[in-house]
Amino acid sequence: MKLTGVQIIMECLKREGVDVIFGYPGGKVIKLYDALYCEDKIRHIETAHEQGASHAADGYARATGKVGVCFATSGPGATNLVTGLATAYMDSIPIIAITGNVPASLLGRDSFQEVDIMGVTMPITKHNYQIKSAEQISRVFREAFAFAKSGRPGPVLIDITSDAFAEECEYDTAVGKLTMQCKLTDIPIDEIKEMIASAQRPVILAGGGVVLSGAADELFELAERIDAPVACTLMGTSSFPGEHRLYTGLVGMHGTKASNMAFQNCDLLLVLGARFSDRVTGDSSKFASHAKIIQIDIDASEVNKNIPTDMHMIQDIKTALTCINKVLPKKKHNEWVKSVGAWKAENLAHIPKDHLPKKILEKAGQNLGEDTIIVTDVGQHQMWTAQYFPFEKHNKFITSGGLGTMGYGLGAAIGAQVACPQKRVLHITGDGCFRMNLNEMATTIRYKLPIITILMDNRTLGMVRQWQTLFFDGRHAETTLPELNFCAIAEGFGYAAEKVDNADDFEKALKSALEKNSPCLIHCVIDQDTMVLPMVAPGASIDKIVMSIS
Repeated sequence: MKLTGVQIIMECLKREGVDVIFGYPGGKVIKLYDALYCEDKIRHIETAHEQGASHAADGYARATGKVGVCFATSGPGATNLVTGLATAYMDSIPIIAITGNVPASLLGRDSFQEVDIMGVTMPITKHNYQIKSAEQISRVFREAFAFAKSGRPGPVLIDITSDAFAEECEYDTAVGKLTMQCKLTDIPIDEIKEMIASAQRPVILAGGGVVLSGAADELFELAERIDAPVACTLMGTSSFPGEHRLYTGLVGMHGTKASNMAFQNCDLLLVLGARFSDRVTGDSSKFASHAKIIQIDIDASEVNKNIPTDMHMIQDIKTALTCINKVLPKKKHNEWVKSVGAWKAENLAHIPKDHLPKKILEKAGQNLGEDTIIVTDVGQHQMWTAQYFPFEKHNKFITSGGLGTMGYGLGAAIGAQVACPQKRVLHITGDGCFRMNLNEMATTIRYKLPIITILMDNRTLGMVRQWQTLFFDGRHAETTLPELNFCAIAEGFGYAAEKVDNADDFEKALKSALEKNSPCLIHCVIDQDTMVLPMVAPGASIDKIVMSIS
């Protein structure tokens, strides 16, 4: 069957189960959008900016576990995807970004809106392709989707010259999806049983791999089975219920006293899908120095990279934990859990009673259900959310971890809400981040997406100001922001908006927003000097992190 290049692209997308595309039209993708115009099985969401489209594809992927897809034109359209691709790359999120380019005969001639997007994206994609003829499309799309999903997921870019869109060639309708298998190692069940049986003070560290693998239930069973405290990285947040007796919260420079003390004193550390970043380990020479370490990860390059292990396996977290849970006997560590519980109590005692962000997040948690998706931007509000929002068993936490992308949140919330129209999506942001993405309010209004944005406005770049206060003698260089009437701005887009400065009024505003089935903004006024606790410079020893809490 002969089809044009753009028709083949549509067939390939349907073959891969794509039902939504986020994008922005332009000159070199006109033919692609013309084919999309005639397609009734794929929905297109036009964002206000290509970066918003890449973040939306990311949010869609995190909310569903499927591959997110975005379109952009050549030149500035393609380069506007770069931050979103880097965000997805650092957090192992499967995205397919499809860009148009100039005709193959004009490549390398500085043509209008030409850019070497292959060279630009090579370091921030799992793989990238350039298609110059229609005959390549079916094979490349089949490979690209398999690459994006296999092993440790990640973004893949497909750049297509505009002449390939129009070419005709044979399309084989019998060709199906491609599945790629990564190299996995055996699960040493007997050795793991022995190490867990001999441990008196075990701790589990849950990373983003637990979330990506969908292994929250298996993690829950493991923790209860061996009676081990559970700490989370930022990316692992929401993989374990926040109110559970064994949960200790974040670990590292923004971690709780309970988590950091547990890591200092444990004799066994079971690490699940975490990469030992500097914000988790601090001074790596002193990290969990009394413990034997077992690491389970899908990516062999993450093993023994930052922290040496005593045992490791390259495995999918869900698969590994399912096997391990079947053979582990139940065990109790009453004294150890009691000690960790005492550290948890001490940690809570050091949080100021008038900490408004904590009160806001607790009120939000009390008024939202288990199926809520929490999306944040990056900064103080992000850490407060990870620390204080009472995540339940099936909440989802979507945030930019590895790259720390300001301006990520609203686009990702759009992707999550499009993916899960039946669920409540809560977008939590700060005024610095919101100024970077508030243009996407136009997208939420256009597509009637009932996202609730909680804006924590302290009129400053709060996390940077906090560093300046603690480490630069209070020299607040260029971190103070102009006061803006965010409610008026939001209302201009068509939002319902309300400004509050205390927890009770916030709760009333939230209940009102929940009754509406439309986008809402709750503008929360926060004191400039409200800090994230604890806070020490990356690379400091974990001892200093604990001391900063005390």
